[in-house]
Amino acid sequence: MRIVHVSDCFAPRTGGIETQVGDLARHQVRAGHEVHVLTATLGEGGERGGVVDVEDGVHVHRLGARLPFDLPVNPLAGPGLIRSALREARPDAVHVHAGVLSPFAFDGVRVATALRLPTAVTWHCMLDGTTGLGRPLVRHTRWRRLPAALSAVSGAAARRVAELFDTQVDVVPNGIDVAAWAPGTPVTPAAPDAPVHLVATMRLAPRKRAVPLVDLVAAAVRRLPPGAVRLTLVGDGPARDAVRARVAATGLGDAVDLRGRLSRPAVRATYADADVFLAPARLEAFGIAALEARTAGLVVLAHAGTGVGEFVTDGLDGFLVADDAAMSDAVVRLAQDRGLLAAMRGHAAAVPPPFDWDHVLAAADAQYARARRLV
Repeated sequence: MRIVHVSDCFAPRTGGIETQVGDLARHQVRAGHEVHVLTATLGEGGERGGVVDVEDGVHVHRLGARLPFDLPVNPLAGPGLIRSALREARPDAVHVHAGVLSPFAFDGVRVATALRLPTAVTWHCMLDGTTGLGRPLVRHTRWRRLPAALSAVSGAAARRVAELFDTQVDVVPNGIDVAAWAPGTPVTPAAPDAPVHLVATMRLAPRKRAVPLVDLVAAAVRRLPPGAVRLTLVGDGPARDAVRARVAATGLGDAVDLRGRLSRPAVRATYADADVFLAPARLEAFGIAALEARTAGLVVLAHAGTGVGEFVTDGLDGFLVADDAAMSDAVVRLAQDRGLLAAMRGHAAAVPPPFDWDHVLAAADAQYARARRLV
């Protein structure tokens, strides 16, 4: 099969959509498909305007323009470049990857459906706060009867998309190499006199709520004996200085290790020495980092109603909480009840989640077949 992915963002940018589109494309190549990626993200050397690189067997079409801050958009030439690339590639399926604001991806939807190509659209975001404005727009534009197979990365995200489009919305989850993230040795939770090791991996941006994370950990520390918990925060981004300032203001300097951005092997090594993963984002459509941590045998704390609920069962291998105060309570509970911590970690390690790449490839193939029926 010849598959074309369309995504505003792609490597060398780092983030959830970029990582998933790249991994999905590479696994499809390994499965024997010819795979292209159309992206508005410039290459490492500024490649743009239609330059095509072959990376790990994937044909990456750099269709962006040189803009301030390297924004992944091409408002003037984008649609024309997409049209030319699709005509040249002659895909059997076009898979568009969308966020809340994805002008390049939405251009891809318009062009692909106008060319009557089988088109699947996957949302990688939560659409909270957009349906009130979006529903009237959908009902008065061609998006009302869009001939495309719609999906989202989790059931929680799919319900929001269904509210907007009032049609069938399936789930194409994110995937990981489950065997690579599974613990290599038996899980050994922290000894009673050792600190519980908390870890969070995220882009340090307001939406991911790194500063509130520091606050809720500080609230837990105030309720526990000195040295009961420590936090490793992995990631970088525009909120880095605000996070450092809050760590200092809360007096957590000795308990918090800000590691910056790490490679995947380094993240796995960090998880091997950790007990609990914290996912403080309230608009988490899926939670790749949380899935990796859950697979590594960590107890996952996340907000209820997010995509993390796809692979974490409340009270069994994590807690799905109502708010930050409840997440802080869960930290205190696990620090005080090491038996509960050990039991939950043991379950997480023994029962791998069903999100390996075979599962994801099958879900994507089902959407391509559905898209062909809609043409």
